Amino acid sequence: MVKAVRGMRDILPRDARLWRLAEDTIQKVIASFAYEEIRLPLLEFTELFARGVGEATDIVEKEMYTLADRDGDSLSLRPEGTASCVRALEENGLLYNQSQRVTYAGPMFRYEKPQKGRYRQFYQIGAEAFGFAGPDVDVELIAMGAACWKALGIAEHIALEVNSLGSSQARIAYKEALVAYLTPLKTELDEDSQRRLLTNPMRILDSKNPATQELLQLAPKLPDFVDEESKAHFQQLQATLDAMGISYKVNPNLVRGLDYYTHTVFEWVTQDLGSQGAVCAGGRYDGLVQQLGGRNTPAVGFAIGLDRVVLLCELAQKTVQPAADLYICVLGDELQSKGMILASQLREQMPQTSVRLHMGGGNFKKQLKRADASGATWALLYGEEEAASGELSLKHLRDPSVGQVKLLLGQVAQHIGANS
Repeated sequence: MVKAVRGMRDILPRDARLWRLAEDTIQKVIASFAYEEIRLPLLEFTELFARGVGEATDIVEKEMYTLADRDGDSLSLRPEGTASCVRALEENGLLYNQSQRVTYAGPMFRYEKPQKGRYRQFYQIGAEAFGFAGPDVDVELIAMGAACWKALGIAEHIALEVNSLGSSQARIAYKEALVAYLTPLKTELDEDSQRRLLTNPMRILDSKNPATQELLQLAPKLPDFVDEESKAHFQQLQATLDAMGISYKVNPNLVRGLDYYTHTVFEWVTQDLGSQGAVCAGGRYDGLVQQLGGRNTPAVGFAIGLDRVVLLCELAQKTVQPAADLYICVLGDELQSKGMILASQLREQMPQTSVRLHMGGGNFKKQLKRADASGATWALLYGEEEAASGELSLKHLRDPSVGQVKLLLGQVAQHIGANS
């Protein structure tokens, strides 16, 4: 039997209902901030990510799924959404002398070592804002994240960390100082950090290796290199977060793994999922639009990792609606077609109610057992007696006190609404 590709997984019906709850909740919150949806292709020219994400990043160096098409062009499955979002808006003239707030969702692809909470095909919901230079929009995105966690009921599992990388010039100066400090100590660094010293030295600050972290104790500190304008931006951000009552921790080692970040960076993290602690990450990337061929445009955004959000929803024991709210039991093959008409009528009368029609025969006892196993709240019995009288037997499967009643078709919706 052919199995799923390693790192790719099936999300089966029972789990998919929780996924849908998480997706719908997050997208409803983002829509309440008036961010508009954009849909992006899965495949982009590899050059987009090399120029945008950074050739020296782990993503571009060793994690992308890249292929050559029949014309010989190098294409890659998107490893993240921001570069694609910038490309789409710039290509379609939506960044010229105007601001944009957009959101997107879908699968991303990275060739990483699979483990719980980290997959080679993973899912993100992102939000990006363009044309706003002040820290107010940074705070708006952070507040949006806080609203998502509250709406999902997982806020107690997630904490906010923030930092400022300063301007691109400050970041370059800090990289040079960090490399100068670590180069004589190269042989004492872990293997990944030795490689990053030559390619992406600031990622060494993220190292989980205890020996490397010990060496970093005396390393130059990023805040010492942040320019005054960036400090003012960061101080105003903190003051606004304080005013809004959003708790946070300043983490000077928070640098993010992508080259395009400057100024504000932030992560919503959890201690409840082992090593996969980042649930939502983002920050400001003021130079990316120009880097990809557009005009200098201030920009900031985040991406929520849905895989990890769903795991937190499971920890919080979030309940989801069953596939069917109302289960119609039909007794007799000769009534099956009338049962289908009845189901259609009920769906029209109650568009917010999911209706499942029993198929496969069996007596009412067997069908009621199936109805109960489906998780449905109600069962509607339709047999010869009901067909002859025009009255339907409606039974509440979860609350015995509501019991079973006989109703005309036009009364079913009212009765269900009154007892929901």
